Amino acid sequence: METKLLWEKEDLFDHFVASHPRGDVLQTTKWGRLKATSGWVYYPLGVFEKGSLQGVALILTKGLPLGAKIAYSPRGPLYLSEEALRALVGAGSKLLRDEGALVWKMDPPIPKGDSLWSNCTRDLGLRFVDAGDDFQSVQPRHVMTLSLANSLDVLLQNMKSKTRYNIRYAQRKGVRVIQARDRKLLQVFYCLLQETAARDRFTIRPLDYFEAMWEHLIENNLGQLFLAYKDDLALAGAICFRLPQRVWYVYGASSNEQRNLQASHLLQWEMIRWAKGLGCRVYDFRGVSGDLRESNPLYGLYRFKEGFGAQLETYVGEFDRPIRRGGYILWQRGLALHNWLRKRTRAGSKST
Repeated sequence: METKLLWEKEDLFDHFVASHPRGDVLQTTKWGRLKATSGWVYYPLGVFEKGSLQGVALILTKGLPLGAKIAYSPRGPLYLSEEALRALVGAGSKLLRDEGALVWKMDPPIPKGDSLWSNCTRDLGLRFVDAGDDFQSVQPRHVMTLSLANSLDVLLQNMKSKTRYNIRYAQRKGVRVIQARDRKLLQVFYCLLQETAARDRFTIRPLDYFEAMWEHLIENNLGQLFLAYKDDLALAGAICFRLPQRVWYVYGASSNEQRNLQASHLLQWEMIRWAKGLGCRVYDFRGVSGDLRESNPLYGLYRFKEGFGAQLETYVGEFDRPIRRGGYILWQRGLALHNWLRKRTRAGSKST
């Protein structure tokens, strides 16, 4: 097999991602261009057999202190055979060694227990990263997915009765959902996101990151911004990513005002309708905790997504391919210290 970087054939690379049954927007070169606006460098690596593309890996790299780098393939690599996977990991490791990377992180959207992946990980030097059941990993390991094979009427009927009620209640109360076409509406969404972040105590990216998202994804039909209004008051917003077979609910936000109108429920239903209309097979609600005990503080997120008829899907998880072993060990220790300090900071902020 032959491997090469496809900077001059990015359309071919992205077509493979879009047509792959597990393809993800995070593996497209458009995502690489978006990340380049925040200091990452992307490498679109492809593997060929007799001129036919058999696998790809979008590899992102970013500088660390002392001249080192970290590499990451979000929701990759993608491949059609074991041989293609082995060729990708081998070529990617060599590329990253030359680039001075310490580790190559990856989290392919492969179902837990996949035999091909399991058989290859040890041989390829891939190390499973136990990030727990909540959201400590870079991408969620546990996701909620809704099959769109049924008609809209059946999809609605399969929802929990409370979810159906909330959708219809929002409709009766005059909540309306729009697909944003004007880039200026990003500011409306960002205000909602700031409000949500303050309420739920999490950090968010700056507005210019979402402006870059508009340029590289939404303007290339890889994303869509939705907003829910009551009259002229914005109550909720969401950004979805899309490929031909799948839509992902990625960012969501809601106002503190008139939360009783259930705008977020109607917003989800309209995005499901949109995905169905595009011919997609799956609506992906993305992450939940793998700990489904009702005592878990994150259980409400699972219950909300389950209400729409979504099912839990667990992926193989996050893996590291150490590139420079000595540097990798030091990086692991530094990461552990960083995570410990972040947990202490969060605990302190919640107690105030």
